[in-house]
Amino acid sequence: MSQATRILLALIAGLAAGIALARFAPGAVPNVVAVAEPLGTAWLHALQMTIVPLVVSLLVTGVAATAEAARAGRLAARAIALYVALLATSATIAALLTPLLLALAPLPAASAAALRRALSDASAVPAVPPLGEFFAGIVPTNVIHAAANDAFLSLIIFTLVFAFAIARIERAQRDLLVRLFTALRDAMLVVIDWVLWIAPAGVLALALVVGARAGTGAFGALIHYILIVSASGVAVMLLAYPIARLGAHLPLGTFARATLPAQAVAISTQSSLASMPAMIEGARDLGVDVRVAGVTLPLAVAIFRATGPAMNLAVAIYVATWFGVTLSPPTLAIGVVVATLTSLGSVSLPGTVSYVSAIAPIAGTIGAPIAPLGLLVAVETIPDIVRTVGNVTMDIATTALLGRRGDADDRTSPPAPDA
Repeated sequence: MSQATRILLALIAGLAAGIALARFAPGAVPNVVAVAEPLGTAWLHALQMTIVPLVVSLLVTGVAATAEAARAGRLAARAIALYVALLATSATIAALLTPLLLALAPLPAASAAALRRALSDASAVPAVPPLGEFFAGIVPTNVIHAAANDAFLSLIIFTLVFAFAIARIERAQRDLLVRLFTALRDAMLVVIDWVLWIAPAGVLALALVVGARAGTGAFGALIHYILIVSASGVAVMLLAYPIARLGAHLPLGTFARATLPAQAVAISTQSSLASMPAMIEGARDLGVDVRVAGVTLPLAVAIFRATGPAMNLAVAIYVATWFGVTLSPPTLAIGVVVATLTSLGSVSLPGTVSYVSAIAPIAGTIGAPIAPLGLLVAVETIPDIVRTVGNVTMDIATTALLGRRGDADDRTSPPAPDA
């Protein structure tokens, strides 16, 4: 049984047990909650303790890998520029679409209130400073203080400056620092594997509390969440079709037929890397020179996850709206920037790991609580399918677009993707 399946079953079991307990033995609810809530909160803290070192190490290694790939040749550099532009577009789609969908189809007020009460002890909403004070504090005076206080935007800015500085120093020293942060990243991934191994117990405890306090409304709220967040990923996936039609001048039917096998593999495996052979075959069916596809598709799998910024920002916006956080246009714009930047470092991670490491900085930046992510990660299976299908569709579309630019003479291959 996969890790995601175990976590999902624990969520369902916890919610069902909590609902049954509240209905048939309401007098026992306080005692059960008094035991389950500290256990769930302890697991949340274990998950949160990995975020800062993981985000820093992922950004440093992600920037290093991107810079190294850009040195591979003109085609790789053009591909990276296109990918970064599309990542920013992806986040912008979520910033526009998610608030609109939440206004048109809001989470039922009773369910939202019950869920807020259920998670109130673990989900304190951070105060958002005035805009002027916020911008004044973007550049950290003390990076250790920024990390300790979850000032993610300040921490990201420092880390990016540091990562780009590493790219300018002597090769031997650069390689040493990259190896250091790669080792830190790998060590933190081991820690997260341990934390996620006990995730069913933590999610069961959290879900039991939510079910006992929120009742059956919790199930409806989670379905609502899945639909809203998945809509952003679908919107990004649909963007691939006008890119293929207007950018690569391909008939929509031809493009749809060529991408269908890769989409089928993506649904069954939830892995862009496993979809690579089908993507290469689809690109060949579209007439893309193998010298172009051989560069751009591995590069896309290594550093490009098109749906990531949109769906990560959508999660943060959903949680913020759920807890009554007001999101102004400048706040959403900052969320777009952070969602774009964090996606560069999380592309090679499993879904449950990248979910936490990529969304927590966005949520912290826009003023949304982070604790609900420990519950929402349990229903990531369906959104993760949408993520993967959207990613492989966009990978093929961008490959067709780059192939149309006449870059086939650049035979330099990028570094292999990190499996």
